[in-house]
Amino acid sequence: MTTAAVLQPTGVLAQTFVEATPSVNWVALIPYLVLIGGGLMLLTIMSLAGRWLPGWFSSGYTALVGVGTLGSAIGIWVYIGEEGPSATLSGVVGIDRFSVFVIAVLGAVVALVATLAHDYIRRENLWGNEIYVLLMLSAAGGAIMASANDLIVLFLGLEVLSIAAYVLAAIYLRRAASLEAGMKYFVLGAFSSAFLLYGIALIYGATGSTKLASIAEFLEAGSLAEDGLLLGGFALMLVGMFFKVAAVPFHAWTPDVYQGAPTPVVGYMAAGVKIAGFAALLRVFVGAFGSYGSDWQPIVYAIAIVTMLVGSVAAIAQGDVKRMLAYSSISHAGFVLVAVEANTADGTAAALFYLAAYAMIAVGSFAVVSVVAGAGDARTSIEDYRGLASRHPVLSAMLMVMLLAQAGVPFTSGFFAKFFVISAAVDARSYWLAITAMVLAVVAAFIYLRLLVAMYLPGDAQGENTSPAEAKLNITTTSRERLVIAACASFTVAFGIMPGVLHELAGDAITNLTLSP
Repeated sequence: MTTAAVLQPTGVLAQTFVEATPSVNWVALIPYLVLIGGGLMLLTIMSLAGRWLPGWFSSGYTALVGVGTLGSAIGIWVYIGEEGPSATLSGVVGIDRFSVFVIAVLGAVVALVATLAHDYIRRENLWGNEIYVLLMLSAAGGAIMASANDLIVLFLGLEVLSIAAYVLAAIYLRRAASLEAGMKYFVLGAFSSAFLLYGIALIYGATGSTKLASIAEFLEAGSLAEDGLLLGGFALMLVGMFFKVAAVPFHAWTPDVYQGAPTPVVGYMAAGVKIAGFAALLRVFVGAFGSYGSDWQPIVYAIAIVTMLVGSVAAIAQGDVKRMLAYSSISHAGFVLVAVEANTADGTAAALFYLAAYAMIAVGSFAVVSVVAGAGDARTSIEDYRGLASRHPVLSAMLMVMLLAQAGVPFTSGFFAKFFVISAAVDARSYWLAITAMVLAVVAAFIYLRLLVAMYLPGDAQGENTSPAEAKLNITTTSRERLVIAACASFTVAFGIMPGVLHELAGDAITNLTLSP
């Protein structure tokens, strides 16, 4: 008898072997394969033929992968419309429009950040391909988080996203601030991952499963006699997820990391990491734990208020633009939590609209910051923006659009993002939360007013001459940087005028969310 014959499964063993092999819908996995395969392929190409390729190759290749991810996500969106939502890999990966919506935004963010990073890397003499490979792998982790139907898969996606982001934050090895940012992010991120993993363990102990569909069915059946273990799992998982979205009091890493990390990386963290974290939060707590909303909603209610308050007030006191935008991102996380707290389909749709709008606003804002900062990210003080409008009117106008959108001014996507979030809170009868959000939106507007005054009204009230910083404001922009800034500003204005298109897509994403295997 040959070895092959000995190893050949027969009878019951063969049937068991076939049943144990998970079925794979390769067509539905194309967006994930594009991101993961794109990163690995770039690493291979540059290690074998990097010396013969032009300097723009890695950036252009990564941007193309981002566009490919966006395009494939659109194709899967249409495919789901014809075939309906499903799941693959033994049901642990959901193929629904919720995950596809998030993947499409991640693809757009990867394309924009890769395009922006080229000139930054050249300016800072950081030639290398690691930043692009890590960017694609981190986005792949975010895509896995958005589609995870199993808590273990969610944790694996979180770690892929996080480990790549830790390295990205510290990738500017010659700057102590970048190394410090990476270390702080890593240490605190490790603690948050531990909390999340312990929470998963407790939920498994309470429900007997890590699959979201099984957990949801178990909770809806009301089979628990004592729910202490389950509530402990909720609390620990919330801690881990709050860290990823920079919610107070788990936000302490954000200002230091945003200030020290390379500016294009900060743009990715503010957009890509945040939307992945909220996608996981929505999928798990609204999708699977929704029937126990009365237990976790009060926590999210309180955290949302504190996050909006601390983010808005602390941002006003900042003199560094990157730190100011860091606290601003914390404030925006609080607004998204208002939608999460609603625990409704409208709330989830509002959260997705907000995340898509803010992703473009964040990338565009940090693109302008990268341009103004110059070599070594040296010009990041508000004083460095004095007189920017007189010397660079178009660049100032683009930044003004992004700042007004963050303030929630009409005819920008940011206005409707806040409107839909507050409407969802009102519909869920969280009236005081909605009122608090409206008041703090007005407070937060002062953050952006300070920067706008610096750009457009550089002189003081007595009519004195402009500051020395204004006289030294010599800025040059490249075609890639102008493309990224213009794309983000155009998106912000377009969906501020026609918000129904994006809101309808977000609504379609919710109706197609599936946790079933």
